[in-house]
Amino acid sequence: MAVVLESPVRAELRVLGIQTKFHRWAVADSSRRFDDLFNLVADPAFLATAWERVRGNKGARSAGIDGATAREIERSVRGVDGFLANLRDDLRNRTFEPLPVRERMIPKSGGKLRRLGIPTVRDRVVQASLKLVLEPILEADFQPCSYGFRPKRRAQDAIEEIRLFARTGYEWVFEGDIAACFDEIDHPALMDRLRRRIGDKRVLALVKAFLKAGLLDENGVNRETHTGTPQGGILSPLLANLALGVLDEHFATKAGLLRNATARYRHRLRGGATYRLVRYADDFVVLVFGNQQHAHALWDEIADVLAEVGLRLAPEKTQVVHIDEGFDFLGFRIRRHYQRGSNRRHVYTYPSQKSMASIRRKVNAVTDQITSSTVSEVFGRLSSITRGWALYFRHGASSAAYHDLQHHLWWSIWRWLRKRHPRRSAKWLRKRYFTIHRWWPSAEDGVSPWKPTTMTIIRYRYRGTAIPTPWAPCTNAHPTQLVESRMR
Repeated sequence: MAVVLESPVRAELRVLGIQTKFHRWAVADSSRRFDDLFNLVADPAFLATAWERVRGNKGARSAGIDGATAREIERSVRGVDGFLANLRDDLRNRTFEPLPVRERMIPKSGGKLRRLGIPTVRDRVVQASLKLVLEPILEADFQPCSYGFRPKRRAQDAIEEIRLFARTGYEWVFEGDIAACFDEIDHPALMDRLRRRIGDKRVLALVKAFLKAGLLDENGVNRETHTGTPQGGILSPLLANLALGVLDEHFATKAGLLRNATARYRHRLRGGATYRLVRYADDFVVLVFGNQQHAHALWDEIADVLAEVGLRLAPEKTQVVHIDEGFDFLGFRIRRHYQRGSNRRHVYTYPSQKSMASIRRKVNAVTDQITSSTVSEVFGRLSSITRGWALYFRHGASSAAYHDLQHHLWWSIWRWLRKRHPRRSAKWLRKRYFTIHRWWPSAEDGVSPWKPTTMTIIRYRYRGTAIPTPWAPCTNAHPTQLVESRMR
């Protein structure tokens, strides 16, 4: 194990080579079941690569119910080498048993709470190794309409796909949200879907053990987990995508019945409708080329599909809207309206009101406190927050939002400076903090908050079927042409 840890690049290359083979075989034969995978889960290269990913994650500082963090394991007498060697022995001897996850309730917008499960570092490493083995196999079956928690895919890909469909006649939108998705997935249904591809009973038993590991809540009560997969586990997003694949496959099957644009056009002439699903984790939209009645009919249809894996729609977050009314998705407001100064209509994306309120709260959380931090440190913290937010929205029509944020940032900093120096006049503050850039504040050492209006807005290129995977890069040169030719 020590030799593998000394050369993590070589270990990762070995893992990538095996993953590439698995993905190629899975793509070539859609009915193939993979056996004898358990030895790879306990393979030194896979465990070493899994450790590197767990250690490099932000959650490495969080401890499970055993109180151990990744840093403490590194500083222990046995070190990482001994930790992974013992873990490998437990896996090979079939004595490994996952511990219950530690529950933490984190606040959401609107005053609600989200349940977060924190596994032990030991369990996280095994989950990461399991994911390295399972992901390239399961990815071969995932539909291209799914974008959340998948390698090389981004939220912006989902947004651009919606824009493309909306421009080509899909004007009615069924905006759906799944209630407590990670908490209510049916275990037997999930395992049945996993068995379609995985034939190794040891791997299946290990996945089931993680699902049934239990949960230690904040009151110290150990509760059994009969449904769901803990949100926060490394393996959970992959298993959630596997379960939600029933929705992707349902709409892919419907689309497959109408083989080409001519068939879809004739179907609509006969009073039918065509549908396009875009899903990001448990948030999804179904775009409808038809009328409002076609969109409303999806309520029962989608509810029946989700019931197959124990899930249900959240009525308070699910609605049917027209693209001209607009809707919020992944932080963006997506709406079609007239271009300013012309009679042409375009589908625009820009930060939603909820996203604007969220970034204002984050700025206020920094400037509402008077701490021992220096002015430069506070300005640096504000720059990090606002730059990350602006980067996410730089592909939309976000210029007005950037100006609004910059205005809010200036006044928040001004109020913070007044509180920091309560006995100083406004004139004194201007001479001290507004000399280098005149109207924009700067610290004595020249550090200034980042200006949101300096973010360059770049139109995102829709990648369509040209999105590569880590194991089978796509070489399509013109993805937009490939997809637009068969949109309608």
